[in-house]
Amino acid sequence: MENNTEYIFGIRAVIEAINSGKELEKVYLQKDLKGTLMNELSGVIRANKIASSYVPIEKLNKLSKFQNHQGAVAKISAITFQDLETLIESELEADTPPIFLLLDQISDVRNFGAIIRTAECSNVSGIIIPNHGNAPLNADAIKTSAGAAFNIPICKVEHIKDALFILQASDIQIVSITEKTDELIYSVDLKKPTALIMGSEHRGISPSILKNSDFKAKLPMYGTIESLNVSVACGIALYEVVRQRL
Repeated sequence: MENNTEYIFGIRAVIEAINSGKELEKVYLQKDLKGTLMNELSGVIRANKIASSYVPIEKLNKLSKFQNHQGAVAKISAITFQDLETLIESELEADTPPIFLLLDQISDVRNFGAIIRTAECSNVSGIIIPNHGNAPLNADAIKTSAGAAFNIPICKVEHIKDALFILQASDIQIVSITEKTDELIYSVDLKKPTALIMGSEHRGISPSILKNSDFKAKLPMYGTIESLNVSVACGIALYEVVRQRL
């Protein structure tokens, strides 16, 4: 089990943490627990777009090590997430064209950590993840990233599609890495300001995201296996960006 110092427990304590600007990864709320204070906490969570879920009391007891959690336990984020629009603005002013990486609901923490490590090594300007549905940036992810999670900007957005439109409004091309195309990644000009999208391990990139991408590109496959591990595919795609820009 993770160290108890990574958690805040108690309804009022969680409310105060959110209002003070504390970066929270997720808030766990007790199922079917009602009351004025719980309603207040739910409203603060929604207003600040913090990931949350309703869980049995047994889950909260384990997280709080049976201390008085009052039906609410918050997981403290290991990093401070960056504001996407501020990051885009600063990266567009840099000497080299930015390369962003959007992750459409990567579910495995070790894949997430491996992707972060490769992104940091390949000079990615920032990683963008959804507020819900992505693997948590927990101790396992950070360990797999070899600490790279502390060295690369990571942004959380409510929906990946929101980030896509913000990037396109800044003239950053969106390239989805998917097998649902005939175009190879090698034919796409990646020297321009670019955002690569990688999809989830099981479903790939969401259809609505694919539809709104500027380009869809695939990696050549010659074996009998239909797809690569997402962290491996991400590494190949990012180093094609590096190769083109050398």
